[in-house]
Amino acid sequence: MILLLAVIAGLLAGLLRARFRKQPLNSPELNEGWLVFLAVIPQIIIFRNSSLASRMPLGVVITVLLTSQVVLIWFAWRNRHQQGFLILGLGLFLNFLVMVLNGGLMPIRPEAVRMVYAYTPTDAWQVGSRLGHGKDIVLTLEQTRLWWLSDYFVLAGNPWLRLAFSIGDVFIAIGTFAYLWSLGGPKVTPKKGIEVS
Repeated sequence: MILLLAVIAGLLAGLLRARFRKQPLNSPELNEGWLVFLAVIPQIIIFRNSSLASRMPLGVVITVLLTSQVVLIWFAWRNRHQQGFLILGLGLFLNFLVMVLNGGLMPIRPEAVRMVYAYTPTDAWQVGSRLGHGKDIVLTLEQTRLWWLSDYFVLAGNPWLRLAFSIGDVFIAIGTFAYLWSLGGPKVTPKKGIEVS
């Protein structure tokens, strides 16, 4: 959700910036953009299809999730010359790191679950188990390695917008916003190296 908000805000900001400069929005010029689809499509298939998700072995889920993260990190690295991508890549790496150190899923503290899923019965989840069929595992701070990189932070003041997020998510959102904002600015051409004859 936080990424979706960053995409919407970044596109609007980029469009306004381009309009202010009286120029069209620059088209994205990304290396190996197909990697995003390679990483995201398996996650959509597994996490958005509840009947499939309920039958999917946890080991397969973790493998798909971590592999997707590695592919996205590589994509960010391949585009590190673009504005925002180093920040985005750092966020992806931080999320990957905390997931690997905690069994392959993103840790979320019980208090955050209670705030975000306030209308879900407390007996629908338990500490030490995967949260529903999603990417999170419910762990106390004492059980969580590098808990400050987990889905520790909560936005729950609005009933229409309740979410838990990590520091990594924040970096991903900032990087995404920065890149989309840059599309409204002057077109940047890659610098060519100086040839020595």
